[in-house]
Amino acid sequence: MLQQIGQSAITSVGFFWKAGWAFVLGYLISSMIQAFIPQGKLAGYIGNANAKSIGLATLFGAISSSCSFAALAAGKSLFKKGAHFIATLAFLFASTNLVIELGILIYIFLGWQFVVAEIFGGMLLIIVASLLARFTMPEKWVETARKRAEEEHQEDFEWRKKIRTKEGWYQVGHEFVMNWKMVWKDITIGFTVAGIMATFVPESFWEKLFLTGSEGGFWVVLENAIIAPLAAALTFIGSMGNIPISTILASSGVTFAGIMAFIYSDLIVPPIVMVNKKYYGWKLALYIAGLFYVSIVITALLIHSGFSMLGILPESGRQIMNASPFQIDYTFWFNIVFAFIALFVLWLFRQFKQSNASAGMMSMEGDSRFKTIVTWVCIAFLALGTILHFVMMV
Repeated sequence: MLQQIGQSAITSVGFFWKAGWAFVLGYLISSMIQAFIPQGKLAGYIGNANAKSIGLATLFGAISSSCSFAALAAGKSLFKKGAHFIATLAFLFASTNLVIELGILIYIFLGWQFVVAEIFGGMLLIIVASLLARFTMPEKWVETARKRAEEEHQEDFEWRKKIRTKEGWYQVGHEFVMNWKMVWKDITIGFTVAGIMATFVPESFWEKLFLTGSEGGFWVVLENAIIAPLAAALTFIGSMGNIPISTILASSGVTFAGIMAFIYSDLIVPPIVMVNKKYYGWKLALYIAGLFYVSIVITALLIHSGFSMLGILPESGRQIMNASPFQIDYTFWFNIVFAFIALFVLWLFRQFKQSNASAGMMSMEGDSRFKTIVTWVCIAFLALGTILHFVMMV
């Protein structure tokens, strides 16, 4: 048992090590975009449900934050300012599933096929969800929700001027720290759970939960696509934390459709539904979750079929699980370089705090005392397990 605890912890630490530089790079780019690209005028361009509005909402979502809760707050603000409800949904999905840091993480843990699927499948899912919403959207619920949403101030500025100021770059540091504050608990829980699952959960469990093997054909793919979003909802964490868990599924024989459905499902986890309930009311919150669930299943099946016809379905993720992350390779050097970059960005944040003494750290939607406790339990587990691992090696 002690050996398994040690192995579990070192596996999770290995996941962190392998993804460290990617987190810094992804959130640095995201922070620069948030600091230098104003969203104040966006709502006026996405006030319809036509292709142009949905396309713009998708584009601005993709260059937005990857935190689900930050996306919900931004989406609510856009909706209140006049954005069409369908365009708002496109923004929500793009800002959590089409962002650069998620793509980098998927490439590291799962491979290029999953990145391609995330991009094209994400756009396909937005199209599917938009079409379904056109025929099923409850207009009365939407209007009630628009009245319920609270007004939020969006800063408007000229980015060409701001990018040449030190205050603009100080804000990059602020956005960087805020991004980490929003996701670090989900990431810690997700990576720790992934290490535990890799060590303690036998493949027979996944074979019972997800039908595996090629004998069932389409029915196996369908079952995986249906079950995966429900399994993702039970994790209670967002897409960034779910990527290492997706690696476990890939190594256990879950189909491509099931893995993609699992990744797509961060907007239907219970904490997200609860925040939507706060913003729009129970009826619309459950409608959004149901709409995304159906869209996820349809999209996962379509993307699986498309990749199968092209002959580019990815192989098992076992090679990722079996390879030792602690090597003198590109990950080692990238982590060193981006550690210094992170220190510089933290210095920018310190300068921001000194020049904005009255600016406080905003509270995070979807956070809770329970999540905080679970996070620190995970940290304690990783610390204890890592010590056990090295003690038993000696």
